[in-house]
Amino acid sequence: MKVDIINKESFSVIGKLGQGLSNEGFKWVAPLWQEANSNFNEISNLAKLDDTGSIIGIWGAMSDIDEKFERWKEQGKYLAGCEVVDNAVPPTSWTKWVIPSYKYAVVKCTEDTFGTIFNYMIKEYLPQHEYTIVGAVHEFYDPKCTNGELYLYFPIEKL
Repeated sequence: MKVDIINKESFSVIGKLGQGLSNEGFKWVAPLWQEANSNFNEISNLAKLDDTGSIIGIWGAMSDIDEKFERWKEQGKYLAGCEVVDNAVPPTSWTKWVIPSYKYAVVKCTEDTFGTIFNYMIKEYLPQHEYTIVGAVHEFYDPKCTNGELYLYFPIEKL
């Protein structure tokens, strides 16, 4: 399994926000994606684009309930959204987060391997490489990728 270590500057995400029990995320996160996808036309003009005019990224951003971008405890917050230009103003019923700059350990997975790879990173890879998680883990979905793959971004150093 390939793990990349990257620096990512602060970036903005506008999406549909939810909060719930950490151990029940599977119940309350999926409806956020359904709502965000159904209403994407409301924010599509705010999306950050690459040189070819394609959307840069779709994010499942996470934070503690105080929105300090710390790891989930008993409860957490999840923002199902799109990376947007930094000065974007969210429409009514949408939420904007500005994710701080971090150094991340990034690994690819699928919905089926998500749990296994997440646990491997937490219990084996990060400790073996003397990394500590310093914030909430985020999910990144490349809009050009249609085979169900996603990337997990484990913050290992605040920049």
